[in-house]
Amino acid sequence: MKIFADTAIIKEIEEVSKWGIISGVTTNPSLIAKSGISLEEAIKKIVGLVDGPISAEVAEADAESMVEEAKIYAAMHKNIVVKIPMTIEGVKAVKILSSMGIKTNVTLVFSVSQALMAASAGATYVSPFLGRLDDLLKQDDAGFNLLKDIKEMFRTYNFKTQIIAASIRHLNHVNQSIKSGADIATIPYNVLKEMVKHELTDKGLQIFREAAKK
Repeated sequence: MKIFADTAIIKEIEEVSKWGIISGVTTNPSLIAKSGISLEEAIKKIVGLVDGPISAEVAEADAESMVEEAKIYAAMHKNIVVKIPMTIEGVKAVKILSSMGIKTNVTLVFSVSQALMAASAGATYVSPFLGRLDDLLKQDDAGFNLLKDIKEMFRTYNFKTQIIAASIRHLNHVNQSIKSGADIATIPYNVLKEMVKHELTDKGLQIFREAAKK
């Protein structure tokens, strides 16, 4: 499973890009707002830090408007993937963009049927949201089950669309993404930092340090 950074804050991307494990970046309007810079500025900086898919989201609109906005982003760099909302107009836009060779990431996916529609339209990626679905259904494994079901459906019908596990809130979501067979997990900065930690690692390091002093 590949690891993407789910952030638009340049300082965070600068740091995690140095770890050598980040294969891409996803952004959305909320993350761009937190970054304090425009989407165009963020894209220009991010493509210089991470050599992999960079998701840039269009505004929800009619299909024609989304296609025109998508073409602007796609022209900025070869690694740009255009995020499209899971709506009827979004599905129309994905179909047009896929015929143009523009990569797409259908976002806000919460059901197998939505994933089927996106994949049928030619989406490069679909992004099921774990955290938000867990919140809605008040279950700790709702997002996990969705990932598994989409993975099975894609395998059954031989779709090439890749699954990006999104809306990851904590380490259990990362583990669920791995166990489900998701192709990618896009992970916030704070969770990325938690992934390296374990209390037994900390205890072991302390023992080694004390031994080294002797």
